[in-house]
Amino acid sequence: MKEELLKRMVKGPDGVEFEVEPLRDYYCEAGPTVQTPAYTAIIEKLFNWARSESIWILGFGTGCGAIEMRPLMTPRFDAYRYGIQWRPTPRQANLFVISGYLSTKTLKRVIRSYEQMQSPKYVVGLGSCTINGGMYWDSYNTIKRLDDYLPVDLYIAGCMPRPEALLAGFEDLKKLIRAGKAEGANQYAENFEWYKANQKSVIHDWDMPDYNW
Repeated sequence: MKEELLKRMVKGPDGVEFEVEPLRDYYCEAGPTVQTPAYTAIIEKLFNWARSESIWILGFGTGCGAIEMRPLMTPRFDAYRYGIQWRPTPRQANLFVISGYLSTKTLKRVIRSYEQMQSPKYVVGLGSCTINGGMYWDSYNTIKRLDDYLPVDLYIAGCMPRPEALLAGFEDLKKLIRAGKAEGANQYAENFEWYKANQKSVIHDWDMPDYNW
C-alpha cells in the first residue's frame, strides 16, 4: 500500500498532533444501498422520462472507442439535441460509457469513478472489447466480460461502433430508462459483495476503500 494511505500522525495548524487513517477518514464506510421508487407509478414514470431525456456522460475515455465519441459533439451528429452531453466529473454525470478495452490498471480507476457517480446511474459497454476482450482477448491484462465487474445496462457492439451506432444505442438506453428497466445501480448494490470479489480477483494492488463514495 502507498505510504500516503497508511495510518500516521499529523500536526495541525495549531500544533496539535492527531492520528489520520486515510482509507477510513476520507471516505464513507457505508456501502451502496438499493434506491426504491419513492413515489406512485405515474410520478416515477414522469421521473424516468425526465432521466431519459437528460443523459450526462462522464468524460472519461477508457479506450480507443473514445475517438468515436468526439464526432457526437459536432454539428453533423449533434448529440445535444437528444439531451446528451458530456460532464467533467463523476458527481455531475449519470452515464458511464466504457469506450473500448479495459486493462486491469484502468479498471481500478473506472470502479472508483463509477462509485462516485450518484444514483440513478447507467453503464454502456462500447465495442467488442467490453464483451469478450476484442482484438486484445488473449492479453494478460485485458478485462473480458465487463459485466463481471460492473453492471452493464446496454452493450453497443462493433469495433469500433460508428457515431450513428452510438446514437442508436443511446436511444435504446432511453427506452430502458423510461420503462424502468435500467436498474444497474440497484443491481450493483444488491450484489455488491459478488462484484467486489470479482474486482479484487484481478486488481492485486488494491489500495482504496471497498466503496469509493
